[in-house]
Amino acid sequence: MRAHSYGIQCILPPYILRQIEQRGTPTQQELARRTMQISADIRVIRRSMAQAPAAAPAQPEGGKQRTIYSADGGSSLPGRRVRGEGEPPSTDIAVNEAYDGSGATYDLYQDVYGRNSLDDRGLPLISTVHYQKQYDNAFWDGKQMVYGDGDESLPEAERLFNRFTIAIDVIGHELTHGVTQFTANLSYSEQPGALNESFSDVFGSLVKQRSLNQTAADADWLIGQGLFTANVKGQALRSMKAPGTAYNDPVLGKDPQPAHMKDYVNTLDDDGGVHINSGIPNHAFYVAAVEIGGNAWEKAGRIWYVTLRDKLRATSNFQEAANLTVQTAGDLYGVGSLEQQAVRKGWAEVGITVEGQVSPNQGCWPTVANRVRSLLGLRPANP
Repeated sequence: MRAHSYGIQCILPPYILRQIEQRGTPTQQELARRTMQISADIRVIRRSMAQAPAAAPAQPEGGKQRTIYSADGGSSLPGRRVRGEGEPPSTDIAVNEAYDGSGATYDLYQDVYGRNSLDDRGLPLISTVHYQKQYDNAFWDGKQMVYGDGDESLPEAERLFNRFTIAIDVIGHELTHGVTQFTANLSYSEQPGALNESFSDVFGSLVKQRSLNQTAADADWLIGQGLFTANVKGQALRSMKAPGTAYNDPVLGKDPQPAHMKDYVNTLDDDGGVHINSGIPNHAFYVAAVEIGGNAWEKAGRIWYVTLRDKLRATSNFQEAANLTVQTAGDLYGVGSLEQQAVRKGWAEVGITVEGQVSPNQGCWPTVANRVRSLLGLRPANP
């Protein structure tokens, strides 16, 4: 596996921006280049920040603590304070969407899974809207949420993206990168990185489904619906129900996500295909959730959450995730239960088989030392 690159996790995949740079109008091309450059600059800053140990965040007395700032078109973070926890709505719709979306995400983790914010220690949820000018992305930077306005100020005929606070599942997706950071800390590369993206899609979708009170059968399973303007031929950034079908546009290109391991994409682009191959575990979750039935955040979501919190490691791959979610389903709902069989079926439908009963350490060697022991013909050490 290639070395893990320490960076930000953006909702808009780099391959979409490159397609726009190649196929868009001159103005669209310039905005795509600018967005990619801003994101690259932020990654450099984040890497330099990673060299020093982060101070433990101050913890509030209790409950959710949201603060929304505005960068007012600049790059200073967090920016100008606009709205705090319990304060009345702003006249700025992006401020209110960031406030409501971060609250809905906090509520899902707290009310359903008993998690106290992203770090389970009451981490304040900080968001900045109106970042840069015509910035086509949103990201979790390791400490806070940052949202661009899309290209709303362009002439109507050239607009591709709405403001990035418009989709509540995008907010849930990005904040879940924070949950992953404080739990399994999945490396942002190849299969671990695709799992990192997939867990964010799963819980982003569950935030949306819970806010709309939709069952698994009723949900659309789209990620980022509402981000595209009417000029784009597409529904959303991704589809968990039917990966590869979310968009097919002359400027953005075609959704490249596979839904099965036979179509797995080996690439150096996109950190080894983290936004592309996430379609495979995404579809596995969709199948499992629909098979279990009811509200997906209750049982299917709990299985995925407990697996992320307690069992996955930074280098876990798809097979390990399959083994461990099947095991967790058995732990929570019983070996051979409908729930366990549904999870097994979900992975089978994307080409990943989980044979028999899964032991606690099956398929998951915890350290590089154990890999060396295997090469030497020795048994792995106990974790």
